[in-house]
Amino acid sequence: MRFVDEAKIVVAGGHGGNGCVSFRREKYVPRGGPDGGDGGRGGNVVLKATSRKQTLLDFRYKHIFKAKRGQHGRGKDQHGKNGEDLVILVPLGTVVKDAKTGEILFDFTNEGQEWIAAHGGRGGKGNARFVSATRQAPRYAEEGKPGEERELILELKLLADAGLVGFPNAGKSTLITAISSATPKIADYPFTTLTPSLGVVKFKNAEPYVVADIPGIIEGAHEGKGLGIRFLKHIERTRVLVYVLDVTTISEENAGKAIEQLNAELKAYNPELLERPSLVVLNKIDLVNEKEKIEELKGKIENLGYEAFAISALKRLGLEPFLKKLTLLVTQEKEKDLSQPEEELYSPV
Repeated sequence: MRFVDEAKIVVAGGHGGNGCVSFRREKYVPRGGPDGGDGGRGGNVVLKATSRKQTLLDFRYKHIFKAKRGQHGRGKDQHGKNGEDLVILVPLGTVVKDAKTGEILFDFTNEGQEWIAAHGGRGGKGNARFVSATRQAPRYAEEGKPGEERELILELKLLADAGLVGFPNAGKSTLITAISSATPKIADYPFTTLTPSLGVVKFKNAEPYVVADIPGIIEGAHEGKGLGIRFLKHIERTRVLVYVLDVTTISEENAGKAIEQLNAELKAYNPELLERPSLVVLNKIDLVNEKEKIEELKGKIENLGYEAFAISALKRLGLEPFLKKLTLLVTQEKEKDLSQPEEELYSPV
């Protein structure tokens, strides 16, 4: 399935039904008064979050959505039926923006969350509504109002507990395959990962959690170079960062520089990313014969303040201590989120 993480759509609420002009026409009521009913309200366009969708691909083929109009009022004081709401499913993690101003209108972070993207128009009043002491037989009614119409940008930011970051060909895709059920494309050349991948990790008796693998970071990624900003946004919501380094391409002398370069790109994109708990994975140890080099690299990384784990994702070596620590960090961050009081949306009157 093709991964699409941005789409532009037009939403329009349904037109309100017209009010009715009608008078009682009954044999034994010679002076029957007005009895025109009101028109029904137009349907709303509602966006609803679901975990069953992982991409915005559907919106590439259909981008105009209009709810149904309300029915017209009828005689005998019969009001028109309200138009049916149009419910559109979007992936969890979708951010809705105003296409003209760029303002964030809504952020879908919970399963089943709903937001009215366009309100339906009000139904028109029937002539029965316009009776007064001086106007006993009004021969007019209101037309229904048009529904709200707006142009929106849908932007998908993946919801994951941990994010794998590193340079191209560091082995992130192999790692996510080794620790989860994800099956991303894997090959021995840079930028194999052209779209983010999600994998669910189940470690022993701990609660399962989601890990995201994003395309490799290169210098200037925050400016859009390589696969740049488009995919850096997918680690904004992660609780824990995992730096994946290829031990065959770094040495004790430049290991610190590699971390600094990754941090520089993350900081330039969003400084708050560097405040997240993190750890370092030294991958591809099966390709290094000198065990001393691995220990030297670990020592260098740990001197920089990071906990480091030497692994081979391909050979499944060293994964258990790494997963034990990652699971602990994710669990701790989840507990912090649960202990924080929910933000009040409205101030008490």
